[in-house]
Amino acid sequence: MRALSGRTVLVTGASGFVGPHLAAALHGGGARVVGLAAGSAPEAPLDGWHDADLLDADALALAVAATAPRAVIHLAGQSSAARSFEQPVETFRLNVTGTWNLLEAVRRHAPAARTLVVGSGEAYGPQPEGSRVAEDMPFRPVSPYALSKAAADALAELHGATHGLEIVRTRSFGHTGPGQDARFVVPAFARQIAAIEHGEAEPVLRVGNLEVTRDLTDARDVARAYVLLLERGRAGEAYNVCRGEGVRLAEVARALVARARRPIRIEVDPTRLRPADVPWLVGDGGKLEHDTGWRPEIALERTLEEVLEQWRGRTEGRGGG
Repeated sequence: MRALSGRTVLVTGASGFVGPHLAAALHGGGARVVGLAAGSAPEAPLDGWHDADLLDADALALAVAATAPRAVIHLAGQSSAARSFEQPVETFRLNVTGTWNLLEAVRRHAPAARTLVVGSGEAYGPQPEGSRVAEDMPFRPVSPYALSKAAADALAELHGATHGLEIVRTRSFGHTGPGQDARFVVPAFARQIAAIEHGEAEPVLRVGNLEVTRDLTDARDVARAYVLLLERGRAGEAYNVCRGEGVRLAEVARALVARARRPIRIEVDPTRLRPADVPWLVGDGGKLEHDTGWRPEIALERTLEEVLEQWRGRTEGRGGG
């Protein structure tokens, strides 16, 4: 076990969705947290900040050298599968070239740092209904995003083996929670419901394909898993981060509508459909639990309630009707 108390952890993408939750979890373990992303520092509790773009190899190298981290968590990149169909080249450059640039910076300036490269369960692609995919299954990506994460996973494995770096990889399945951008499914639903309740939209929840099953975990549980993997994960290994249970998006939509303060009907909006989708994707998190003791603690019902309440607060805070 590698205790993080008193050690500096560099977090790329610290201004994103999971970043603030991760910073809080790291601070809870006594770590010093330095964030890195393109742009100004977020409101997350950080002990330092580097404004650096993943595609600027020199800036990344300077940031890693200046930080001298004992550990690195790589969250940064383009994280939307839907956007990747519109921007496939940008997605690949950010997620693959950006990962290469970071790992090269670590190799040159912090070779002893333990590095967690966060990937995606979407790289596995479609799975048989009722199954739970384990880490030994091959990748079958169906989106530019999933392809980029599969490539970054292979790159991280190769870089670690070639240069003797302590790299641990994740295949993180769907996660949601307070603070997530409305480009993603749960906050997209919650934002619409809050607007309807506030009289800003007609009582219709517009959705994409709800006939898919996903494995959804609260982002705060995911952040806790990342900390445990830094401490206890085995270098060179990949770990699914997942609840291990499937939920149809139709059930998620109905659960949120059931919490609405006025009647709402659900309608499919063709503009929200992806060119390709994965009907069933549920992970097997047994390896993560075995090596770290992690299990999800936050029920999906609580997560949905908190996301909806957050969007109600944002909508009411805007004022007007």
